[in-house]
Amino acid sequence: MKRRDFSLQLAATGLGLAMAGTVRAQGAPVEGKNYVKLSTPAPVSLPSPDKKVEVVEFFGYWCPHCYAFESTLEAWVKRLPADVAFRRVPVAFSVPQQALQKAFYALEDIGQAGNMHRKIFAAIHQQNRRLGTESEIFEFLGSQGVDMAKFREAFGSFSATTRASRARQLSQDYKIDGVPALGVQGRFFTSGSLSGGNDRMVQVADFLIAQARQG
Repeated sequence: MKRRDFSLQLAATGLGLAMAGTVRAQGAPVEGKNYVKLSTPAPVSLPSPDKKVEVVEFFGYWCPHCYAFESTLEAWVKRLPADVAFRRVPVAFSVPQQALQKAFYALEDIGQAGNMHRKIFAAIHQQNRRLGTESEIFEFLGSQGVDMAKFREAFGSFSATTRASRARQLSQDYKIDGVPALGVQGRFFTSGSLSGGNDRMVQVADFLIAQARQG
């Protein structure tokens, strides 16, 4: 979902080469058309020396396209090569969206992000539940068995506030104006609109991972 669309609503190497081959069979991705190469590289955060390439999914719980992308993304992440580090970065294009962005990091800090990720998406897009304010988020998470004492402490912590701020900066560094999008090694990004659909997006990302390995 594009920033402007939301505004209107409110007011291993072998596998990588194989996948890159699939993309080439459909037509090699074209810079400026299917993906963007950043003129100024964005920061990269690799968790360990054995991880060589970082892939970031930029998403928003409020975005129906991100919700639709989840099944494709999860299947793709499971088959990523061992040298690829994947992480999610929640995007906020407006102040109201920052509450869910901060909630994502608070849930990570208390070890509940994995349990709640799909549930938050389902609550918004299947149950039509409003989760746009802190009180609405707290009420929902409490109903799902989350330890609210721990969550409230994490939500109000310096860690969650700082990580949310860094997420906003990273989305600016990647020049993200719509989600879902995939950033690769601080150098490239693609999206559904650029690549031509969710399935094609992960194929273009495989191509970009191979490009990143080449330096």
